[in-house]
Amino acid sequence: MKTPIDFYFDFSSPYGYLASHKIDALAARHGRDVGWRPMLLGAVFKQTGAAPLTMIPLKGDYSRRDFLRSARYHGIDDFRMPSAFPIGTLAAARVVLWTKASDPPLGVRVAKALYRGYFFDNRDISNADIAADIAAAAGADRAGARASIDDPAIKEALRHEVDGAIARGVFGSPFVFVDGEPFWGLDRFEQIDRWLAVGGF
Repeated sequence: MKTPIDFYFDFSSPYGYLASHKIDALAARHGRDVGWRPMLLGAVFKQTGAAPLTMIPLKGDYSRRDFLRSARYHGIDDFRMPSAFPIGTLAAARVVLWTKASDPPLGVRVAKALYRGYFFDNRDISNADIAADIAAAAGADRAGARASIDDPAIKEALRHEVDGAIARGVFGSPFVFVDGEPFWGLDRFEQIDRWLAVGGF
């Protein structure tokens, strides 16, 4: 069995959203599964001293332009910048972890639905009720999804996931590991494709 690809993402990451459209197909071309792993950029920024791109002078204007250009380049039509950006992603990340624990494929569907809810439908997924509604529309139990957001065990699971991501060296979204090799950013997906094809370089 080939080891799964680990795909770390934050729900407030435009590049993470674009990557979420591509990661499964990329992995499937090489007979790999994908482990979808939500993380929190806010916790990473505390470690690195970084900030959201849109809040950095000069980089902000460029990044807004590049988000849209990258979506067009990759043929992703269902992308637009939400009216509130960035937002907290605790609720969405907790719902995904809760869903994954019992049904990993459903967890992926819920993750994709939450991402689309934010970056296409302009829904505030930082709101626990909205996050639960979106999860329910994707097939999750609505009451269970809503309860998971306040569940101490799920809160601890997310803390563990984020701490583990930082310990592995994750500092952005998307961040991918292929057999232990780290790749940061959507612009590294072509490298990942080649790495998988030839077994490294």
